[in-house]
Amino acid sequence: MKNIVAIIPARMGSSRFPGKPLTKICGKTMIEHVYQRSTMSSILKDVFIATCDKEIADEVESFGGKAIMTSPKHRGCTDRIGEAAEKINADIIINIQGDEPLVTPDIIDLSVKPILDDPDVYCTNPIGVIKTKEEFVSTNTIKVVVDRNMNVLYMSREPIPTYSRNVKIDEWYKQICIMSFTKKFLMKYTKMKSTPLEVTESIDMNRVLEHGYKIKAILSEYESYAVDTPEDRDRMEKMMKNDALFQKYK
Repeated sequence: MKNIVAIIPARMGSSRFPGKPLTKICGKTMIEHVYQRSTMSSILKDVFIATCDKEIADEVESFGGKAIMTSPKHRGCTDRIGEAAEKINADIIINIQGDEPLVTPDIIDLSVKPILDDPDVYCTNPIGVIKTKEEFVSTNTIKVVVDRNMNVLYMSREPIPTYSRNVKIDEWYKQICIMSFTKKFLMKYTKMKSTPLEVTESIDMNRVLEHGYKIKAILSEYESYAVDTPEDRDRMEKMMKNDALFQKYK
């Protein structure tokens, strides 16, 4: 039996929405929503929050969660969870983004399945279908190109492929921000040098690709709703009120 642990990275210094992990949605902080819903996954042995901010750690401890303090110098969340993972006994680490307050146990379980099924898989990322032009052009939506074997070729915040004559918009894919790693590969990732496309696109997973490693994509119907702006938070408040999982911990 594999020891599977989730780590939720969170920090106060978001450029688009400073302090968003502690913003309230239906009376609970966003980080608590992500934590409570993550713990509903039956495959997880434990859930931790990795943060460099005492305010977040204090909030996590107030609702009974476990916080691991990390360096404030990390550019991306994967390096942050990598530092936290060094202190954890685990075979597989799932990176669950702290700004996805509607995350479900099903997408968490789906994310790790290829690693459990195939010993040659060490890194996975669920993807979903882009359904609107607004999503396609938004820099908040990370677009994903895959090969015929569902391995990721590239990720970008720009619309890709850019030349789309005679191709429907719903044939393109977006990243769902739940990434699974074997702990061995995650430790290898943290030792890889940061790469130009990782930095230019501000997408951690491009480091994996630029160093020649594979990311197994998993097509999912899960609808991802990240909170990137105060307007997103207001929209999330309306959605959360009628959410079935929220009724279990509100």
